[in-house]
Amino acid sequence: MTDTSETQAMNEATLTTILEDAGLSPYQASAYVEILKLGSASATTIAKESDVPDPRIYDVLRDLEEAGYIETYEQDSLRARAFSPAAILEDLRERATNFETAADEIENLWEAPTIETHTVNFVKRIDTVLDQAAAIIREASDQVQLAVNLDQFEQLRPTLEAAHENGVHIRIGIYIDEDSDEPFPDLDELENVATEVGYRPVPVPFVAVVDRTTTCFAPHKLSMNRYGMIVKDRTYAYIFHWFFLAGIWESNLEQLVTDADAPPMTYINVRECIRDIATPLSDGATITATIDAVAVDTEASRSLAGTIVDVYYTGLEKYPADAPVLYHGGQATIVLDTGEREIEIGGWGAVIEDYEATRIVIESIED
Repeated sequence: MTDTSETQAMNEATLTTILEDAGLSPYQASAYVEILKLGSASATTIAKESDVPDPRIYDVLRDLEEAGYIETYEQDSLRARAFSPAAILEDLRERATNFETAADEIENLWEAPTIETHTVNFVKRIDTVLDQAAAIIREASDQVQLAVNLDQFEQLRPTLEAAHENGVHIRIGIYIDEDSDEPFPDLDELENVATEVGYRPVPVPFVAVVDRTTTCFAPHKLSMNRYGMIVKDRTYAYIFHWFFLAGIWESNLEQLVTDADAPPMTYINVRECIRDIATPLSDGATITATIDAVAVDTEASRSLAGTIVDVYYTGLEKYPADAPVLYHGGQATIVLDTGEREIEIGGWGAVIEDYEATRIVIESIED
C-alpha cells in the first residue's frame, strides 16, 4: 500500500515533468514546485528543498519572476513567493486543449483514406511545373495536348522531339506576341516536334494533358496568380482536355502544321473524326480504320480493324459539313464492322459504347 508521502512525491514529480513540457527548465520547474509548497521562502531554503544548486538559485528565481510565475523581495535575505496561478493555469489548460485537438487530428488523418500518388499538387514556381511536364511527356505513350508560349516551347522542345519520335500524337498551341521580335520556329522544325501545331496572338496559360491521365497547369504570365498544378487524375484531365480544345485549340487563328488531309489520317478525338467522315460516309463511301481502344468494362487495351459502317452524333444532321460541331454535347459513337461483329466505339469517357478510342487511323476512304 502506498503511503501519503509516496503519493505526494509521485505527484510532485509528475507536476515537475509537466511544467518542463510547458517550457520551464528542470531547475525552474523544481524550484517553482517547492515555492508552491512552501508558500514563501528564502532563496537558500528553496535551493535546499529543490534540485537547484546554490550557485544557480538566484538566476533561476530571476527567470521565474520574469516569466510571471513568482515575485521576489528582500527580507533579511532574498525571498520568493508564488503569484496567483490563474494565468499559468489558463496557459496549461490551453496547452491541454491544443494537445487534445492535435490528438484528434492525428486520429482523423490516420483513419482518412489514402490519396494515391498525391492526386493534386500545388507548387509556387512555374519552373517546377515545366520540369514535371517534361518528365511526364518523356514517359508518354499515346498523346499530348500542349499550350505554351515560345519560351516554354523551347524549354520542352527536346522532350517533345523524343516523344514525337516515339510515335506520340502531339498537338501544340503556341502563343506568339506579334509585337515582339521573337523568331518563330521553322515549319520543318515543327514537323519534327509535333503532329499538329497552331498559334494565336492571345496569351495562353500553360497546359499539358498527357495520355488522358495527367495534367500540368499554370496561369499565363499576365495573370496576377503565380502558381502551378500537377494533377494525376482522369476526371481532371478530361476537364482540362475540353478547356484546351474549346478555349485554346479551336480559337487558334492559323494552323502551321496539320496531320494529313487524306488517308491515312490520325485522330485522337472521336468527335473530330466524325466531323470529317460523316459526309463521305453518308454519301456511301467505304471507310476502313484501325482503332486503338480500351474496353469500357475491363479496361483491357485492344487494336481493332475494320470498316466504319455508321456514326452516331447527337445533332450532327442540323449542321453543314464545315460547321464546328465538335463542342455540341451528346453521343459521339463510331460503329466498326470487324468482319466478325459490329462494335460501338466512343470517345474519352465512353460509358454506353463497347470501347473508348484512344487513337483512330482512317486507313482509306473509297467512293
